[in-house]
Amino acid sequence: MNLSKDIIFFLKNQHFVIVSTISQDGSIHCSAKGIVGVYEDGRVYVIDLYHNRTYNNLKNNPIVSITQVDEHTFKGYTLKGKAKIVYKEDIHDEYLKEWERKVLKRISDRLIKSVQRETASNSHHEAHLPAEPKYLIEIDVDDIVDLSPPSCFREGKK
Repeated sequence: MNLSKDIIFFLKNQHFVIVSTISQDGSIHCSAKGIVGVYEDGRVYVIDLYHNRTYNNLKNNPIVSITQVDEHTFKGYTLKGKAKIVYKEDIHDEYLKEWERKVLKRISDRLIKSVQRETASNSHHEAHLPAEPKYLIEIDVDDIVDLSPPSCFREGKK
C-alpha cells in the first residue's frame, strides 16, 4: 500500500510512534519506538533498543500497528501491517545515523525548552538510552486509519 506525501511528512516529523503487537496469549502490547524511515511504497522502519516483549511478540506474530497523534494539529494515523525483524548486523547505516540524529535533536529540544521556561532538569532521558538499537522493525503497511476527527477531514476524504 502506498503512503501519501502527507503521511510520510507527518511520521518523519514525529519523535516516536506507538508500536502495538500481539502476545502469544492474544493480549495487545504497546510501546514507544523511534521511527527512522518512511517510504511511499508502504515500508516503515522503527528502531527498538531492547530485546523484550515487542521483539518476542514479533517473533511469534508479525501483525503490527504503529500509531502517532499530534494533539496540536488534531491529526494522526494508525498504520497496520506485517513486520519483519532486521537484526543488528543487517541494519543499514542510514537508519543508525537517522536514529542518532533524532536522539540528539530530542536532547537539544528538551534543553531549549528548559531554557525558555527557565526550568532546570537534572535528567535528560534520551542520554540514558542504550547507544545502539538491538534490532530494526521493518513494517509493510497494508492498511491506514486516519485518526483525525470527522470535522477535520478535508473535502473528498473518507
